[in-house]
Amino acid sequence: MGNLKLSPKKLEEAASKLRAIAHPMRIAIIGLLEKQEKMNVTEIYEQLKIEQASASHHLNILKTKGVLESKRSGKNTFYYLKHDSISQIVDCLSRCQ
Repeated sequence: MGNLKLSPKKLEEAASKLRAIAHPMRIAIIGLLEKQEKMNVTEIYEQLKIEQASASHHLNILKTKGVLESKRSGKNTFYYLKHDSISQIVDCLSRCQ
């Protein structure tokens, strides 16, 4: 790891975020939010063709682990990426062969 100087706390935070995105459906959600910027649960589950409960479950995990943020607007909650660097990590992983 050479010059990588991260505190144990930062390493644990990074590992926690990586565990949160380590699911095909969560990676798909990140991909959608990378393109659309903000989406509500209905838009996400309709585009991914999954059940609403499943979408909500994955969104909750991503939000709890600090990958996503949300903002309420009326009856809707819109989700968006907390940091652009998350999509860079997913892009990097998709290029691995």
